[in-house]
Amino acid sequence: MARIVTKTAHGPMVIKPEGEIIEICMCGLSKSQPFCDSSHRKTLDEKDGKTYVYDEKGQRKEVCGDCEEECSCCCGDCDDKK
Repeated sequence: MARIVTKTAHGPMVIKPEGEIIEICMCGLSKSQPFCDSSHRKTLDEKDGKTYVYDEKGQRKEVCGDCEEECSCCCGDCDDKK
């Protein structure tokens, strides 16, 4: 079963145990979970209030928050249809 998890952070959580730096992924896109691989850089131009999904290639698509379908094929309330 697929699951959509909403992540709002645009950077990692930094932990510094005994002088070491460990970055934990907070965006959900890292291929090295739970560690950051800098994939969050793809999220820096996301717009607040919008919902996005990323495919396996890292390509982003905006989806409708109501039906979680791509904006080009759902309710018609999305900005890209106006």
